[in-house]
Amino acid sequence: MTRHNAASSPFDQQQVTLSSPAELADALPFLLGFHPDDSVVLVALHGAQGRFGGRLRLGIPEAREDWPEVSAEVAECLITGSERRGARPDGIVLFLCQDPSPGESGRQVMERLRPLAQQLRVACGNHEVPVLEALCIADRRFWSYCCPDRRCCPEDGTPLGIPGTSVMAAAATFAGIRVRGTLREMEARLAPLDTPRAEGLETALDEAAAAMTFRILDGDRAAVRRQTLDLLSELLERLRSAGPVTDRTAADLRDDALLGAEEAAAAIIGLQDHETRDEAAAWMEGPDAAPALRLWRALARRCVGAYASHASAPLTLAGWVALSSGDEPAARVALGRALKTDPDYLFAQLLHHACNEGVDLERLRRHLRRRHGDQTPRTTVHPESVRAASGGSAGPDGASGSRANAASGCHPVLDPGAGPERGVGTADPAAAAAPAADDDGDPGGAGPTAAGDTASGRVLGSRPRRGGGRGTAGPGSPREGRDRRRPQGRPRLPRQLRRRPGADESTR
Repeated sequence: MTRHNAASSPFDQQQVTLSSPAELADALPFLLGFHPDDSVVLVALHGAQGRFGGRLRLGIPEAREDWPEVSAEVAECLITGSERRGARPDGIVLFLCQDPSPGESGRQVMERLRPLAQQLRVACGNHEVPVLEALCIADRRFWSYCCPDRRCCPEDGTPLGIPGTSVMAAAATFAGIRVRGTLREMEARLAPLDTPRAEGLETALDEAAAAMTFRILDGDRAAVRRQTLDLLSELLERLRSAGPVTDRTAADLRDDALLGAEEAAAAIIGLQDHETRDEAAAWMEGPDAAPALRLWRALARRCVGAYASHASAPLTLAGWVALSSGDEPAARVALGRALKTDPDYLFAQLLHHACNEGVDLERLRRHLRRRHGDQTPRTTVHPESVRAASGGSAGPDGASGSRANAASGCHPVLDPGAGPERGVGTADPAAAAAPAADDDGDPGGAGPTAAGDTASGRVLGSRPRRGGGRGTAGPGSPREGRDRRRPQGRPRLPRQLRRRPGADESTR
């Protein structure tokens, strides 16, 4: 994971004062690296001046009955996570972001989410950490749940500033930082293809699964693995040789057209073998990173119908490459979607946890580089290697105790002249988000490594039954994957990560 240190930019020591809720609302995309939609975002404040610390983002639960439990969980996760890294928050800024439904106004969204805001404020207060500002952002306007003065916070809300015109936006632009669209746009690049474009894909996946199953049962697993890696290498070179496309939607359509249904299906099924997946994870940096990221996205979009759960492997690889390239926001989105697809996918769990904890995985990157150049038989990277490579010892739940690099984040602080209910502050714009290369460029950098679940794949065999049926436990069947997901002696991840696997908790 690429991080900026104190000497990486002349703007690292620059501070930007945020003196109003409007400037806080405008700064939110720069804190996350994208415009959040349908999201709860909590930001920790530290010290008398309120320096920004950890951030946590979670999708707004659709069921209102889940709000109390979710509120308690996210408050505990942010506060205890900050304490674990040595700095208990002195305050919290809360954002609720959601677009109106058809026929709904922004003000109605604000009123509908008011109970959630109150439950979150109470949950933080139960830990004796006050919420200093709570904002609802909807329909390009914002409302404060904390300010009762209608002269500064009118009932109809306050329009957001024109994008790119705020002090924070100007400082971020000057420092070379950009925001990668909305969360919904980023997730759309990883979503399964729609019905017209998905025709024939499921049949191709059926045929590839059946063919590989027979070969594996005949003892030909090593040959299947090598054939899959050769196919992936061929697809990687095909995408590399295609010229760059500036528009992201057009680029994704072009990449989809470059992959045939049969070869994409064979690649997807082959990646369910964890040793194959770990070998493919070596395409993580330099000239391989950009085409590999495009390949994993394209394969994830091909996981349609009954094979939707097969997307966990390419989604996790997409997150891995993005993280290796310094694009942490894109990595979080891909890993969050992988965990939503399969909450028990250990590779995604470990990378997501490493992303949240700021674990330095350079030793694992070196391990992957050595494996990539070695022609001897490969072995799967196991969780114990992740803890050893992070340089920290395992805690009670098997997680590394590495502490975040304080220089890697954005550090707004409260304006001493502002009232207690004003989320105002000072920011280090050059550290708000790591600059990432375009998808068709050469991102360079280095990143974390693959961590395998088991030596065998999760799905290399019978077709998954519709409706969640388990079927016969064979090589790669859904039931077989569940039975082998956590062998005896495997470390468990922290409780917050197990309970709410898709939550993004930034260490910065």
